[in-house]
Amino acid sequence: MAEENATATENKKRRRRHIVLTSHPSGRNKTSVPIQWGAKTAQARGPIIGSTTDPDKRNAIGTHSGSYSIYLALAIASGALDPEHRPDLTNTRPTTIIGPHQQWFNPKSIVSLDPFGHQIAEVFSEELKAGYDIRPSIAITKAQMQLPELQFAIKEGTLKPDGKVLLESGDIIITKAAIEPVWYLPGIAERFGVELSELRRILFEHTGGMFPELVTRPDLNVLLPPIGGVTLYLFGDLETIPDPTVPLTVRVHDECNGSDVFGSDICTCRPYLVYGITSCVETAQKGGAGVIAYFRKEGRALGEVTKFLVYNARKRQEGGDTAKNYFERTECVAGVQDVRFQELMPDVLHWLGITRIQEFVSMSNMKYDAVVRSGISIDKRVTIPDDMIPPDAQVEMQAKKAAGYFTDGRIPDSVELRSTRGRHWEDKTDKTNKTNKTE
Repeated sequence: MAEENATATENKKRRRRHIVLTSHPSGRNKTSVPIQWGAKTAQARGPIIGSTTDPDKRNAIGTHSGSYSIYLALAIASGALDPEHRPDLTNTRPTTIIGPHQQWFNPKSIVSLDPFGHQIAEVFSEELKAGYDIRPSIAITKAQMQLPELQFAIKEGTLKPDGKVLLESGDIIITKAAIEPVWYLPGIAERFGVELSELRRILFEHTGGMFPELVTRPDLNVLLPPIGGVTLYLFGDLETIPDPTVPLTVRVHDECNGSDVFGSDICTCRPYLVYGITSCVETAQKGGAGVIAYFRKEGRALGEVTKFLVYNARKRQEGGDTAKNYFERTECVAGVQDVRFQELMPDVLHWLGITRIQEFVSMSNMKYDAVVRSGISIDKRVTIPDDMIPPDAQVEMQAKKAAGYFTDGRIPDSVELRSTRGRHWEDKTDKTNKTNKTE
């Protein structure tokens, strides 16, 4: 304990006692390490430096670790973390080689992540030796995944272990990659059809002035936003993922903590995620590959507080929780139905070199349209099977079908939308029922 306290005290002493305004470092308004986004090599593109140990070499707005950067700042404030710490990257190299792919060098294909983010120790080894504090924004590792639903499917005989992708124990062999957001602001502006200066001004104003460089440092065009990133779960032979002739199944899934982790049945999120994973396993077993892209966009990126407020409003409204008013209640609380902005989502698929998807496990037109507009073809769209939809989630499902979400079934009419209702908090629903309708 005494040793820990001494370390914390020393770290506190090492904190800078004067404030350095990052908006005007050293009286200059031009970075010494320029970034050429979309260049043909990592060296030509240049490293992305968002670390604070050497302010003069910083060429990005913000800092690393996404939404966790605030916790790191608290760790420094408390003395638990040395503000001058630099990561030791020994043995951290990726377990699997990904890229480079042609899309990495197209400044329009990837604008929300650093395609070289997992190769820092390799492609910028000389810069690291010279003292540049360059940090990875992508990490790739291997793991085994366990899902009780898949273990049950094995017992039922609907899913068969092959000893390579799916083991007898029910474990799934996967490769996974964690990706932090890295935004190239000119590309973001072009993707959304807004002026770059307007984008920078609005980002500055509506984050409470968090990043003054957005309006004072036009030479800095890369932003490391303090938001959640994406995790990729990859199944099968990864070398086949970029090959348009080999079957590929993809599920793009936006985080839903209540369902994905804790099994809430008000939505279809976990069932759809499980169905997507099952489909990826089956495709991998046939010699293809599968991709689950798991984005941290809780509550349609409106957040979990807003999400739960909407749940309350839905359950308490006159007439109960009906499919007819499903989207309206979100807009009443949040002012907008959805801010996930799927326009940025395909970047991670381009990072994998994907040009064709044989099976796209999603009903979302926003996801489908974004992928296709980005230049990736989709052969088949796959909806969740009816018997996997929880009773209380019928409200969501019927509302989405009526709103134009992809379905290979019948679209509900206005009478069905009014009569399809979710249970109230006090109701006890038999979850073996496939519908939950009250008149």
